[in-house]
Amino acid sequence: MEPMDESTNPVLKATGVFTYLVVAAKIIVYTLLMMFITGVFSFIIGDLLGLFPVLGENRLLYNIVIRCCMLAGVFISAFILLKYWDHLPFSDLGLSLKGRSKDIMWGMLTALILYVVGFGILLLLGEVEVTGVQFQGDTLLMSWIVMLLVGILEETMSRGFVLGRLLNAGINRFVALFISAALFSLMHFFNPNFSFIAFLNILLAGLLLGATYIYTRNLWFPIVLHIFWNWLQGPIFGFAVSGGQYGTSLLTINLPEKNIINGGDFGFEGSIVCTALMIIATVIILKLASRQSASDPYLRSTPEPEHVDE
Repeated sequence: MEPMDESTNPVLKATGVFTYLVVAAKIIVYTLLMMFITGVFSFIIGDLLGLFPVLGENRLLYNIVIRCCMLAGVFISAFILLKYWDHLPFSDLGLSLKGRSKDIMWGMLTALILYVVGFGILLLLGEVEVTGVQFQGDTLLMSWIVMLLVGILEETMSRGFVLGRLLNAGINRFVALFISAALFSLMHFFNPNFSFIAFLNILLAGLLLGATYIYTRNLWFPIVLHIFWNWLQGPIFGFAVSGGQYGTSLLTINLPEKNIINGGDFGFEGSIVCTALMIIATVIILKLASRQSASDPYLRSTPEPEHVDE
């Protein structure tokens, strides 16, 4: 008997549409709940900061406090929906550190390679000039803490929850990866100096960050890559980070002309050099993750669900 084709069978087609609608509903509810919880924490913390004006005057410290509120919103809303909607443990997000030392190492190394190569290309092309070097240890440490919080909260939300729910629903892993990457890029739509190249590059960044997760269901490679990607881009090399500025950087740079080669005011993520490097890196990491998954049946942090449309 020939298998039924979903494209011609109305029952299977309706089931597929329903699956997407259910996942969409989860993502919407999750987003609204996360915003509400974050708002509550921010309101409470805002009142407390009013008692200590010096904390509010320090931009990086204030940023750390706000990111902590957002992280609380991300974690609590994920816990609620996983427990009461999906009936799954919080660990389903993929935050287990057990046996993930290689993921952490490769996350750091991937970010470093991409930025050393990218920055080197821009220097050789004359698209960026280093005009100064200044080391401020406290600023670099605090900016790293900001990036740590950003990496954990954005990866937990975009890969752990969104991509994880898509995969759990049985959606093709590459379709799920693209959908989550597109949503991740749209999250940055209101960032300063957002453009088509910026949208494309953040979408590619979403593919790169999720490339191992679709095989391992663990977040530590994308978290560490995300942390060091942002930290190297802004506080170290002096670019804007997704259109935003994070204070004093190790290198002071000058862009002779702001264009799509150097990324202009959006930062390296607005550069076509970044586009090329992320495409290459994503293809390599997908191939490596696929081979490792095929050769190591114990790689996954959680059992892989059935993929009904693969």
